[in-house]
Amino acid sequence: MDNNMDNNPNGNRPDPNKGPGKQDPNKNHQSILAFLVCLLVTLVCFAMFTNMLKDNSSEITYDKFIEMVNDGDVKEVSLQSNTLTITPKHQSSGFSEDVYYTNQMESVDKLTERLEGTGISFEYKQPDAVGEVVSMLVSVLLPTIVLFVLLMVFMRRMNRGGGMMGVGKSRAKAYIQKDTGITFKDVAGQDEAKDALREIVDFLHNPQKYTEIGASMPKGALLVGPPGTGKTLLAQAVAGEAEVPFFSISGSEFVEMFVGMGAAKVRDLFKQANEKAPCIVFIDEIDTIGKKRDGAGMNGNDEREQTLNQLLAEMDGFDGSKGVVLLAATNRPDSLDPALTRPGRFDRRIPVELPDLAGREAILKLHAKDIKCSSNIDFNVIARASAGASGAELANIINEGALLAVRDHRKTVVQKDLEEAIEIVIAGEQKKGAVISNRERMIVSYHEIGHALVAAKCKNTAPVHKITIIPRTKGALGYTMQVEENEQNLLSKEEAFQKIMVYTGGRCAEELIFNSITSGASNDIEQATKLARAMITRLGMSDEFGMTALETVNNQYLGGDTSLACSNETATKIDEATIALIKKAHDEGYQILEDNKMKLHELAKFLYERETITGEEFMYILNKPAEIPVQTNKD
Repeated sequence: MDNNMDNNPNGNRPDPNKGPGKQDPNKNHQSILAFLVCLLVTLVCFAMFTNMLKDNSSEITYDKFIEMVNDGDVKEVSLQSNTLTITPKHQSSGFSEDVYYTNQMESVDKLTERLEGTGISFEYKQPDAVGEVVSMLVSVLLPTIVLFVLLMVFMRRMNRGGGMMGVGKSRAKAYIQKDTGITFKDVAGQDEAKDALREIVDFLHNPQKYTEIGASMPKGALLVGPPGTGKTLLAQAVAGEAEVPFFSISGSEFVEMFVGMGAAKVRDLFKQANEKAPCIVFIDEIDTIGKKRDGAGMNGNDEREQTLNQLLAEMDGFDGSKGVVLLAATNRPDSLDPALTRPGRFDRRIPVELPDLAGREAILKLHAKDIKCSSNIDFNVIARASAGASGAELANIINEGALLAVRDHRKTVVQKDLEEAIEIVIAGEQKKGAVISNRERMIVSYHEIGHALVAAKCKNTAPVHKITIIPRTKGALGYTMQVEENEQNLLSKEEAFQKIMVYTGGRCAEELIFNSITSGASNDIEQATKLARAMITRLGMSDEFGMTALETVNNQYLGGDTSLACSNETATKIDEATIALIKKAHDEGYQILEDNKMKLHELAKFLYERETITGEEFMYILNKPAEIPVQTNKD
């Protein structure tokens, strides 16, 4: 298949008046008009500028000049190009010399005769014709040329942009397969999405296979998923696999200040697509122009709604048999207008979710191909430790690992680099220069061991992978990392409750050992409250409310903010149930630590001395026979 984007698939006859070697007569007229306008403006400006620079106060009449000569008030006189330059004897100030000018009214001989015997210095200068010509060229022609060039550049930008500053012209970037070089091999961790898109590629390659049976290709496919999961990359891979032109544009580029300009851009985009068919049109962040119409009348959204209406009309109007496929991406599918997502427009909704364990491992290996990595790196361990990470975050982990290797003056990336990179992405860089008192370090040690000890004593929690009290740039004074052994898709009531227990473990350790509490548990409190509230309002894990949805999730791909869907009385009961659930988890976590107080002391002392310990070291100390308890000053 020919990848040349200049081919004419519709068989239209080219215009003989256009093309290489043919000059548009309209452009000649425009150039002549531009030159005349520039010349006129330059002359007018030059005249005004000359008039402004001219000092009328220094110009005198010839009679005044004769009077000054007779009064003996002239020191020097010079004549050049019929202009007399007069320097008086008496100056008005000492800062600058007064000079007067007048036109020559007498012949040179007569003027010389008049000035004889007066003591006035007289000088006759020959006219400088070359200087006058150069001055004229510099003062008139040069500004004319500059203005002409600037005007032509401006007019070319207008012509290329389809109007004033490109308004009404689509700014879609066009690519061909050889420019991008991206195929499905460059996309990992999204096997289901690739399978759904392969059919589109097959249709572009073999359309007759589908037309013979009477099937028609979906006009549009909507890629839906969180940020960084590879929606744009998948669209580029489709174009690379199909080897057809690829038009890429962001939804924000349709937004204009003037009403109707966004709709004009939509028309131009589909016009270009039909001319280059078969091709793929990709609109990124389509929620910018595809939001639900509120029907409130004059609400200031006329431009956006007109753009959306034009998009709907174009999708109904273009013939899918030509091979024009429309792809769009969004991470806010709930906000799209139903008219946009109905069958016949965006026929397919392809989820591009966060990768699972196998997907994360495949993504890590894909990005590690371009990095010099050690042969003994276990990417499965890295994938398990990075649960919930998107493709972009996994790529960042690989890059951070490479940067750490360079920082340590090594030529290859090793396992510890990638493990440290995960911590950098999660908690930030280590604050090695942070000054923390011994008492605070001890409190942080007991706090983190409290989390780990509760997690170890619960049956339905992930194993402890690492514990550290080294401060991080994202605000954490320490943290406990847990890594699931296997991919987990369901969350039981027992598992959720024990997660809340683990969240409360740090605060429980502070209360038990120091009889005091600190602000270090703020993030734990937030996470525990969020999970407990979800158990009651959305997961149906409350005996009081049962299987009742009391809360709705908004923008599940962008943080998942929630809003209550119940009465004020029910909201009060939800608050009471949430508080009771967290208190119960806190009490049970406190009891676990109290029952294992000697191990809490031993592990906290070990962490205080080492600053960072692994999960294996933690479990070894926890499972070995207890040592003599350590006496701790509670002051």
